[in-house]
Amino acid sequence: MTEIYVNFKYAGETDNAKGIVENFIEQRRKSTISSNINIHYDEDLDRIFIDSSRGRVRRPLIVVKEGKSTLTEKHAQMLQKNEMTWGDLVNQGIVEYLDAAEEENAFVAFYEKDLAKEHTHLEISPISMLGIVASLVPYGDYGPGARMCIGSKNQKHAAGFYAANYATRFDMDVNLLHEPQVPIVQTSMYDVIEYDKHPAGQNVVVALMSYKGYNIEDAIIINRGSLDRGLLRSTYFRPESTEEIRYSGGLMDEVGIPDKEIKGYRAEKDYKFLEDDGMVFPEAKVIESDVVIGKTSPPRFLSSMDEYNLGQNIRRESSTAIKHGEGGVVDFVLITESEEGNKLVQVKIRDQRIPEIGDKFTPRHYQKGVVGLVVPQSDMPFTASGLTPDLITSPHGLPSRMTVSYLLEMIAGKVGAMDGKYINGTIFESDPEEALRQDLARIGFRENGTEIMYNGETGEKYTARIFVGNMFYLRLKHMVANKLHSRARGPIQLLTRQPTEGRAKEGGLRLGEMEKDAFVANGAALLLKERFDSDKTIVPVCEKCGSMGFYNEYKKIMVCPVCGEDSEMSNVEMAYAFKLILDELKSLGINPKINLEDRY
Repeated sequence: MTEIYVNFKYAGETDNAKGIVENFIEQRRKSTISSNINIHYDEDLDRIFIDSSRGRVRRPLIVVKEGKSTLTEKHAQMLQKNEMTWGDLVNQGIVEYLDAAEEENAFVAFYEKDLAKEHTHLEISPISMLGIVASLVPYGDYGPGARMCIGSKNQKHAAGFYAANYATRFDMDVNLLHEPQVPIVQTSMYDVIEYDKHPAGQNVVVALMSYKGYNIEDAIIINRGSLDRGLLRSTYFRPESTEEIRYSGGLMDEVGIPDKEIKGYRAEKDYKFLEDDGMVFPEAKVIESDVVIGKTSPPRFLSSMDEYNLGQNIRRESSTAIKHGEGGVVDFVLITESEEGNKLVQVKIRDQRIPEIGDKFTPRHYQKGVVGLVVPQSDMPFTASGLTPDLITSPHGLPSRMTVSYLLEMIAGKVGAMDGKYINGTIFESDPEEALRQDLARIGFRENGTEIMYNGETGEKYTARIFVGNMFYLRLKHMVANKLHSRARGPIQLLTRQPTEGRAKEGGLRLGEMEKDAFVANGAALLLKERFDSDKTIVPVCEKCGSMGFYNEYKKIMVCPVCGEDSEMSNVEMAYAFKLILDELKSLGINPKINLEDRY
């Protein structure tokens, strides 16, 4: 007897497993049973699993009967004329959704020409096995699946034309590419999602070669001439906002220029951009600590009597200022109301980002590259026809990652650029490599994509032929201007007295065990003295009992809590974190002792 499970719960048994499965599928195709239910017969376990649980990944396939597709030319014409819908195809059993389990019992053909008697289903299109973003990768069938996944992730990070109404939106952390382009090498999905209305990248000329070692590993060299002409230039938008909040007792915030008597008043120069209404004016160039919206608030803690005699000088300063390490130009100031009906002021700040050393770029195949050097155009290598590449990337990242699709796109992009046409790079249906090679030869290039190049500094001819072509490159939102930070002295945490964490809080750069080893190995051990005393503290320790003491400010003497005032005390230098753990041990009832020795 074969056990039957419904949503992984035992439901019964049968002696006709295959008959039940076939009958179930037939009834589902007739819409007697919901199309949302899948059935799977596991022959090894001799069990039937019926599943209608939520969160399953299912995909549509065309039903095949006796080696022939049930979707006919007539159906296709009816669909084009809107006489039939997708739902009709599902209800009539022409298309059905399979989950991962039921697909184990299916035999799926890629193309209609491949159909045989054994086949149960036919792919609607091979591209449908991919997500929308993954199907944008050209020549995807010439690269590993892992690169495909990461490549599709990268496209989500790219700066592009994300929305046509960007000028009136207040989105957090947005990058807008100045001159986005449509790629030369496309897939059929580009038309489906109307990519030309929201592109995110530019077509650049790429050379695969080494240049003085500055593009070692995943680094790329970029042409300064291209940058000056606006290559992959973008703008970074960031909003700042504040709200006039109403508090209990009728008190409320006020947007305006704070009075000098107010508690927490900043320096006068911090308010220099504010107009009479307490808001910054558009096109003001602001830097960190500049106030963009002036605001005062009532004191935080009030007794019942204080509410009656509130003077102007009791209010506190609560303005919105530019954060540490940021700046830009005020793009837009908006005065509106919040959901609670309070006055809401929003300021949008923009910052032009020209590609610089440390910015991240990638093609659609995930051959990521960080700018390692910006070279003047006069020093860039050039081809026999006088062409200088916009970008030089290392060839060593290609064999190990096996992204043949990268090389194919370079050749296809070259053909498309010279012939003035778009190249079809749809997965499994792309323009063949042989045709691209023939086109290159017809145009007058070497059919393998390589060209003779010359050293830009000396004019000497390179002995090796360099692979040059056109590629669609994306600029990712990971820019060095958003990540760069350093500090000397600055704010510390209250508990541990160590520097705060993170760029936004003016945090310190942590030096771990491995970094310490690197300093010691390079003979810079004394630098550790400086790096490891960020929380240095001096604690009096009793020489008799080893307890931590304290300084009596009134009597001007050091006192031991165990031995009293008569004990001999010594000042000991230690990390505050160590003093903290000794205090925590005391709270657990453990008395730590510090044994002192003379230091010679």
